[in-house]
Amino acid sequence: MPSTGIWNLSLALPSRRHLPKASTWGYAFIGGLNFAIAMLLAPFITVLYRKLGTHTTMCMGLLLQLTGFLGASFSTRIWQLHISQGALIGVGIGFLYIPCLPVLSQWFDKQRSLANGISAAGSGAGGAAFAWGTEAIIKRLGIGWALRITGIIAFTANTVATVFIRDRNKAIRPSQLGFDTRLLRRYEALLLLAWVFISMLGYVVLLFSLSDFALSIGLSRSQATDMIGLLNVGMAIGRPIIGIFSDRWSRMGTAGALTLVCGVSCFAFWLPATGYGLTAFFVISCGAIVGVFWMTIGPLCVEVAGIKNLQSLLSLSWAAVIIPATVAEGIALKLRRPGSSREYLYTQIFAGLSYIIAGGFMFQLRRVKQRRAQQQHQVQQ
Repeated sequence: MPSTGIWNLSLALPSRRHLPKASTWGYAFIGGLNFAIAMLLAPFITVLYRKLGTHTTMCMGLLLQLTGFLGASFSTRIWQLHISQGALIGVGIGFLYIPCLPVLSQWFDKQRSLANGISAAGSGAGGAAFAWGTEAIIKRLGIGWALRITGIIAFTANTVATVFIRDRNKAIRPSQLGFDTRLLRRYEALLLLAWVFISMLGYVVLLFSLSDFALSIGLSRSQATDMIGLLNVGMAIGRPIIGIFSDRWSRMGTAGALTLVCGVSCFAFWLPATGYGLTAFFVISCGAIVGVFWMTIGPLCVEVAGIKNLQSLLSLSWAAVIIPATVAEGIALKLRRPGSSREYLYTQIFAGLSYIIAGGFMFQLRRVKQRRAQQQHQVQQ
């Protein structure tokens, strides 16, 4: 929930807060830095919470994130925003998110994807509230107070979550290595990491482009905010449903199909969108599936490496996110055609192709796992 609020505020900054020597690239870098810092520290955080425990590590994240929000609210230079809203909040999110992500997969087996889907739906519900809520706060109180209020809400909600969260590390005794390079020798792990890397390019480009895309086709700022809110509504509704299908059908098959569908929908609905109606339809339908990575990465890591190696493969997955999270929005800006009748054409094509190619890697992973399962079955007979 808080990370979505940060993203919404990042989208508002370029047009609402004109800082000295600040460029569009400078503002875009905030969102990418936020993602990248959280993932860059994942190996260190994995080792740290093995020593300190889940609760202590998450409490550190609470303080870091709140400090970042408060610092950003008083920033008057773009470099100050890079440090506060980009780096500090990113570090806080890493300290909060990395320790808690494996917890649901530790408690669930048959309904593991559904549990992760319900949990991920919370970011959609919170994101929708932040999308419309922060817009109202910005209009009445300004960006500074929007950041402070978002920080206080995030701190309160995450404090409650930190108090009640319980892991099973003592019972499972997972291999909590920052970088287990032995996993990189597995073909299945490399296929999973390729899916992570390429799909994240499309994910970041799509999410950070939707609001400005709405403005580029002539929609009003309030309508652009609607797109962010509707995207999160789609997330809240779609993610638990996807969890059900993933558990009943195939986790890898579901992840591959959804990744492919997201890419196709970019060409089928986003490319021809020139008004509010079709754009809203695309945003809602895409919102349900665009974050397939966040819904499925935990269960997929278990499928590939086993429950004991869950944290280790997750650390490698976070490392695979760093580069696309950092550069994807810059790529999107470079592909824009300002002044053209279809300003985001190349950006849309890039996002769609990223998801389609990533879907191919996931289907290959599914094929390899099925083939090896059949070979093991034949040996046992």
